[in-house]
Amino acid sequence: MDKVKPKKFWTNQRIGLIAGSTLLVGFLIYQFFLSDKRSKLNVEQDKLTISAVSQGKFDEFIVVTGVVQPLKTIQLDAIVGGYVTEKLIEGGNMVKQGEVLLRLENQNLKLSFLQSETEASRLVNDLQNTRQTLKIARFNLQKSLSELDFQIDQAKDAHDRNTKLYKDKVIPDADYLKTKRDYERLVKQRDIEIESQKYQEENAKMQISQLEGTLASTQKNVNLWKQTLENLSVKAPVTGLLSSMNVEVGSNISQGQNIGQIDDLNGFKMRVGVDEHYISRIFAGLTGTMDFNGKEYSLKIIKIYPEVKSGRFEVDMQFDKAPELIKRGQSAPIRLQLGQPSQATLLPVGGFFSETGGNWVYVLNEDGKRASKRKITLGRKNPEYFEVLDGLKPGEKVITSSYENFGDNEVLEF
Repeated sequence: MDKVKPKKFWTNQRIGLIAGSTLLVGFLIYQFFLSDKRSKLNVEQDKLTISAVSQGKFDEFIVVTGVVQPLKTIQLDAIVGGYVTEKLIEGGNMVKQGEVLLRLENQNLKLSFLQSETEASRLVNDLQNTRQTLKIARFNLQKSLSELDFQIDQAKDAHDRNTKLYKDKVIPDADYLKTKRDYERLVKQRDIEIESQKYQEENAKMQISQLEGTLASTQKNVNLWKQTLENLSVKAPVTGLLSSMNVEVGSNISQGQNIGQIDDLNGFKMRVGVDEHYISRIFAGLTGTMDFNGKEYSLKIIKIYPEVKSGRFEVDMQFDKAPELIKRGQSAPIRLQLGQPSQATLLPVGGFFSETGGNWVYVLNEDGKRASKRKITLGRKNPEYFEVLDGLKPGEKVITSSYENFGDNEVLEF
């Protein structure tokens, strides 16, 4: 007799259906909740620059280029004008202080000098004549007074005699009055002569004083013209290198015209061009360093030229101790310090900045197989590092090469 077999619940069909449904549900859950939906791009890791974020000293500086110049450059300007009759030294030679470089000719200056000398000679003669006249007047006064004194003595004697006789009524009134008037007239004449001679002497002294003042001024003019003529011989004001001489024999130069320059080789400075972006941060006293022949030399800013040309301005930097073999015109990079060093999180400088502006970077995952976008905040910058303010930690690795070919992808897979 046949037996009825119980029907199995877990049939192959049912098991397959449940398994398929489970896989489908799992797949849907993964797609909607667990899968990484970010855009991805496959890249070759060996073509990238990967840099590590570090903790260290941030040294704020910029690298600029300086050109060696003498510490002092003396411009040679013509004190007087004229045409060049002789050129004794060419540019590029060493000269000593006081050495004649050029000789000029100026006939107008010579004529003015002669006229001034002639005027001074005339004044000397006038002064001598006036003094001589005063001496003669004094002698004449003494002579006149001597004669008057003699006449007064005679008149006085006659008057005294007649006075006694008149009292005794020996002579008439007319004789007494005549001798009296003669005596008084001579006394008054003496007083008038003294006053007249006093006026003449005072007037002569005033003329002498005026002549002496005019003569002193004229002699100053003569000396000035003499010095002016001496300036027709152009001399080196200091010892140094005559770096240029911009005139030739026969050329005519005007007063104040630049004819060359002398470099004082007792010291050197660096003329440095700086980007106008830093103009508000540059001031006298900032320091820098320069490598020359394997040694480091310190400099500091001594002068700032605020005029901006082609996006740059210039500063002068003086050496604490200049290199011995340095020459005028040499150029060298200078590390110009903008601030004091401080501890910071550092990210090496790279091409990524031109695409991101420093707002985000690709940071490698811990397994190093991919890199993801991450927002960051950068602060100061020097030629080697950015200062990281937020978004990165020391030890993390960042792609610092250019992002030009990565588009808007959020994940890079190696």
